[in-house]
Formats: sequence, C-alpha cells, structure tokens
Amino acid sequence: MVATAKTQATSELLLAAVLSSLSDDKAEDVVQIDLRGKTEIGDYMVICSGRSTRQVSAMSEKLVERLKGEFGVNARTEGKGTGDWVLIDTGDVIVHVFRPEVREFYQLEKMWQPTATN
Repeated sequence: MVATAKTQATSELLLAAVLSSLSDDKAEDVVQIDLRGKTEIGDYMVICSGRSTRQVSAMSEKLVERLKGEFGVNARTEGKGTGDWVLIDTGDVIVHVFRPEVREFYQLEKMWQPTATN
C-alpha cells in the first residue's frame, strides 16, 4: 500500500527528520535541546555548524525542501542570503545552522543549558 497523503508532523517526527537531514549533509557539532516546559517558542531546538557559507546555505535549503516534501511544513527561514547563520522555524522545531566562527561568537546553546547551582 502506498501512502498518498503527507505524514502528520509531530515535533518528534520533525526532530528526527531534521537530525537525519543534517547528518546526511555532514553538519558538525549538532546539539539538540529539549525546550518542552521551558518556553512556548517550540518543543526542540537544534544547533549545528557548517564549514562554509555555501555548506550552511545548502544544508538549510535541503532541510526546508525535505520538511515540505515529507510533512507539508512551510518552514520560515532567515539569513539564508548571507550563509553565516540560518534560522529555520518549523513551529515545533527551531534549527540554527552556523558557520563555526559565528556560532562561537553568539554561543547560543549556552543560553539554554541548565545552570549549575552551588
């Protein structure tokens, strides 16, 4: 039996598709952050790096196309033109694809890490 309808997108299925696509495209230093119960902006955040502006843009473009093809998700993107930092917002999963220098400058994942109590 062949399914003709798009797969219903849950945040977990979207996350799995995001991680698979980034892995296929050789994303580096992939960090997955569970946002459930911490914020209303989404359920998960994924942060990763690409080696160049070309790789960052290509990974982002492929990811958006894959999510639309598999789930019918029209993800919003910002920053694809420069390729330094691309934000992909699916609603449930937020993806940040950085060049390494830009990622180091912003240190975005530190904002979401639990703080140690002494």
